[in-house]
Amino acid sequence: MELSLEGELRGMAGKRGPDDTPFREGAVRVVRESGKSAAEVARDLGVREGTLQTWVHRARVRADAEAAGGLEESVREELFRLREENRQLRRENTEIGMERDVLKRSVVLWVMETTK
Repeated sequence: MELSLEGELRGMAGKRGPDDTPFREGAVRVVRESGKSAAEVARDLGVREGTLQTWVHRARVRADAEAAGGLEESVREELFRLREENRQLRRENTEIGMERDVLKRSVVLWVMETTK
């Protein structure tokens, strides 16, 4: 199957236009399914190796995002950062609450001592 897809892609190589999504997707599929390196496939299809590797990387990121609930990498990173910030703020809030309680008790003790 890869051979017919690869042959079809070779035919499309010279006719690519601004929207070459089918070509890109096919090229990525050939890399994933054929066992050939990105360099070999790029040579066979007449594209730059770096370009093909970028397409493969983006396809992998999209697949990972779909597997992770449809979130893009930048959104996952932001979510991670916000969760860490939330944990930090909760810790600080707990500490401030404890300090407040200590101060309240100190004031109560001070008032009791001064009114005796």
